[in-house]
Amino acid sequence: MNSSGVDEKPALRNKWDKRHADAEKIPPATEVLRHNLHLLPGKGQALDLACGLGGNALALARRGLEVSAWDISPIAIERLRQFAAEEALANLSTEVRDVENLPPQPNRFDLIIVSYYLERSLIPSLIDALRPGGLIYYQTFTRIAVSPLGPRNPAYRLDDNELLRLFSSLKLRFYREERLLGDVSQGIRDVAMLVAEKPPVHRPAA
Repeated sequence: MNSSGVDEKPALRNKWDKRHADAEKIPPATEVLRHNLHLLPGKGQALDLACGLGGNALALARRGLEVSAWDISPIAIERLRQFAAEEALANLSTEVRDVENLPPQPNRFDLIIVSYYLERSLIPSLIDALRPGGLIYYQTFTRIAVSPLGPRNPAYRLDDNELLRLFSSLKLRFYREERLLGDVSQGIRDVAMLVAEKPPVHRPAA
């Protein structure tokens, strides 16, 4: 790993570099953010982890948060820098970073958002990185799906209600996971999404 925290993972970086280079436009924010904009803090430090082209980071910066966006792909980060410059979003900073080898520091962020990235061993570090009262927004693919979207390897997909278990130490504020219930042509399928809050520190009365 070099001093910038980018591990020597050329195959992984090349995969994501190619995918992001082929993208034609700014991606939208993910559903978990779009459906829960009203839960965002009015100010604070936010992290879009494994941000890709930064649809979530851009949406958060437009809302006035101080946003850090990290990804292993230099191409994704460069394109996100261009998008932010076009909108004059000076409150959005970017970094090429291998988050598995250099996770966020404890007690640093008021909000963390993760979409379509699953590394279970990293989740305790994400919880630690939240300040008391901070929020995590998380959305990724489930093993039960109705479309071919998402990774083929089931290790990178969530089991039934697994997202609830992974963040069980936090206070649940929003959850959605529809699986195969009812009319699968409607709703938001193939994913689980969560918003959870880190409990505030309760100080004993003097």
